[in-house]
Amino acid sequence: MNITAKKILVTCALPYANGAIHLGHMLEHIQADIWVRYQRMRGKQVFFICADDAHGTPIMLKANQLGINPEKLISKINKEHQKDLAEFSISYDNYYSTHSIENQMLSEQIYLILKKNGFIKSKTILQFYDPQKMMFLPDRFVIGICRKCKASNQYGDHCEICGATYNPMELVNPRSVISGATPEMRETKHFFFDLPVFYNMLKKWTLSGILQLPVVNKLQEWFKTGLKQWDITRDAPYFGFEIPNEPKKYFYVWLDAPIGYIGTFKNLCKKKPNIDFDSYWNKNSTVALYHFIGKDITYFHILFWPAILEGIGYRKPTNIFVHGYITINGMKMSKSKGTFITARDYLDHLDSDCLRYYYATKLSSSIDDIDLNLKDFVQKVNSDIVNKIVNLAARNAGFINKQFNNKLSSNIAEPELYQKFITASKKIGQLFCNREYNKATNKIILLANIANHYIDDKKPWIIAKQTGCENILHNVCSMGINLFRIIMTYLKPILPGLIDKTEMFLNISLEWDDIKKPLLNHEITPFKTLFKRIDINKISFMLEKSNKNITADKNN
Repeated sequence: MNITAKKILVTCALPYANGAIHLGHMLEHIQADIWVRYQRMRGKQVFFICADDAHGTPIMLKANQLGINPEKLISKINKEHQKDLAEFSISYDNYYSTHSIENQMLSEQIYLILKKNGFIKSKTILQFYDPQKMMFLPDRFVIGICRKCKASNQYGDHCEICGATYNPMELVNPRSVISGATPEMRETKHFFFDLPVFYNMLKKWTLSGILQLPVVNKLQEWFKTGLKQWDITRDAPYFGFEIPNEPKKYFYVWLDAPIGYIGTFKNLCKKKPNIDFDSYWNKNSTVALYHFIGKDITYFHILFWPAILEGIGYRKPTNIFVHGYITINGMKMSKSKGTFITARDYLDHLDSDCLRYYYATKLSSSIDDIDLNLKDFVQKVNSDIVNKIVNLAARNAGFINKQFNNKLSSNIAEPELYQKFITASKKIGQLFCNREYNKATNKIILLANIANHYIDDKKPWIIAKQTGCENILHNVCSMGINLFRIIMTYLKPILPGLIDKTEMFLNISLEWDDIKKPLLNHEITPFKTLFKRIDINKISFMLEKSNKNITADKNN
C-alpha cells in the first residue's frame, strides 16, 4: 500500500465505558499505534484519536448497580482507560468520550440532516419488553437460539457463531438478559435510517479494492440477503442523547458511537486551533482517513457508517483495517477459564514493550485470530529482544566505553554489510505500511542474527587481548554499534520504551532516513542495562492476580 497523502487521520474502535481495557483491546491499539508511529517517522502528519463509547443500557444498569449516576461511572472508567493506554505507549493526540457536548451537537445535526434529506423513516414496531423490569429491551439484552445455525445463548442483534444479523424477534426461545423473564411484545414508535437507499453506493465503494478480501466476501453475503432499514432508536430509560423533539426517545449507541470519531476530532481542533476541521471531513478532502477495527463490528463500520457519511455530504474512510480476535493459550478470552487478562493486571507485572513486540510478531493484514501463547511469549521476547538485539549492543559497548573513551571509530569497517542493512529499509518500510508486522519483525531479526554472526566471527574479546590491534577492535565494535543502531531504528514503531533508553545510550534520536549515514567519531554514553528478561514467575503472578480480580468482580 502506497500512502501518498501527507496528512492522515487514524482512529481505533471505541472501548466500551463499562469495564477495564483488556489484552484483546490492546491488540488493536498496538496495531494502530505501530502503524501511526511508522507513518510519523516517514514525515507524515498524523492525528491519532480515540474515545470511550459511553452510552447504552449496560452502562445505565451498571451505574444503578453501583449506586452512582452514569456520568460518574464513565468518568472513572475514562481515567482508567487513558492511564492504561498511556502506559502501553499508545500515542493518541486526543482520547475523549462520546458523552460530550461536541458529540451531542454533531449527533443531533447529523440526524436532522439525514431527516431533511429523507433518509430517516418512522414506524410503529413490536419490541420485546421486560415485564419484571418494566422496560423495553435493547437487542443485546435479549438472548436466545440463533434462527440460522441454532447456536444457543446468542444476542438479539447478531450471532457470534455464524455471523448472522437479525431482529431479536427472530430468536428462538428468547429471554431477558436482565431478569431472565420471557419478554412480551409491545408496540413503540421508532426511527430508522434508510440503509437500502445507499445499496449502489455501498456496493461500488466496498468493491473498489480498498478492503481486505475476507471482509469483501462477508459483505457480499449481506448484499445478497438484502440491506435493511436500521433502527436508530431506543426507549427510555436509556443513557444517551435524546432525539430532538422526540421526548423519551434516544439515539441508539451505535448511531452516536462512530460520530464520536468526528466529535473527538472536533474537540482536538478546539485544543489545536490551527487544524482545519472541514479539510478533514468535507466531501473532497485529500486527507487520508483510516479506521482500525475488529471483525465483529464490520457491519456497522463498512455499511452504516459510510452510508451516514454519504447521506450528510461528508467524506468516506480511505480504508478500514480489520483484525481478528485474541485467544490466550489457544482459548477464547474468558473469565470463567482464567484467560481474561486486563491491561492493568499485565502492566502491574510486565513491561508493555514485551506485549507490543509479541503482538507485532503475530500481526499481519489478515483478519485471522491471534494466539497469545504465554510460554511462547516469554521465549520470544527473551530470545529476540534480550539475546539477539540488546546483547548486540552490550557485547560491543563495553570495549567502546572502556578502551576508546566512549567514542566510535571514524571508519566504517564493513561498508558492504552496512549497505545491506540500509537496503533492507525499503522492504521493511513497505511491510510496516501494509501492516505486515510479522514479516517486518522476521526481517529485522534476520538482520540481528547477521550482526551477531559478524561479531562472533570477528571475536572482539580475543582481539582485545592482542597487542597492536586497537584500531581493528575499535572498528569492529563500532561496526557492531552501528548495526545495532539500524536495527533499533527499524524497531522504533514497536518498542517506544526501549527506544527511549537506546537513544540515551547512543546519544542520538533514531530517525528512519538518518541511518544512511553511519555514526562516525560519535560519542556514546556508558552502557547500562537496556532491557530485562521476562521472569516466567511473573506470568504466574499476573494470572493469579487476574483470577483474584475476576472473583472480586463476581462477588460485587
